[in-house]
Amino acid sequence: MEQKKVIVGGTFDLLHAGHKALLRKAFESGEVSIGLVSDEMAQKSRGRKVEGFEIRQKELEDFIKKEINLLVKIFRIDDKFGPTLKEDFDYIVVSPETYETALEINSERKKINKKPIEIIKIEYVLAEDKKPISSTRIYSGEINREGKLLK
Repeated sequence: MEQKKVIVGGTFDLLHAGHKALLRKAFESGEVSIGLVSDEMAQKSRGRKVEGFEIRQKELEDFIKKEINLLVKIFRIDDKFGPTLKEDFDYIVVSPETYETALEINSERKKINKKPIEIIKIEYVLAEDKKPISSTRIYSGEINREGKLLK
């Protein structure tokens, strides 16, 4: 049986429990391609300091190698569509934060007569205070990467 093609994308800044849940779901679903947001795009979309591309890529590779034991294709993306308008994928794995982008991708795919990509949406991973874990909260010193409260 042919493996399903899965795409997942993001900034993956300060790789945390939420990112890891997203990646685990992607790897459960098939053969994964990861779009990693370029430094330029990260700065524009985040409006705060973001680790450099190479650092973010290495954290991703280390996690995947250790946890999933696979070599994976990680490529730079410079816009929210990445390769999704040119290539076909069976699934796109998203969080609530990126769900709207997945809908937009499918809307654009429809305009160019490409079949929609099935969206797999995971829920936020919550910190101890029941609020979503995010890199912004980690940078502010509120929580650690696993969602443990620090203040």
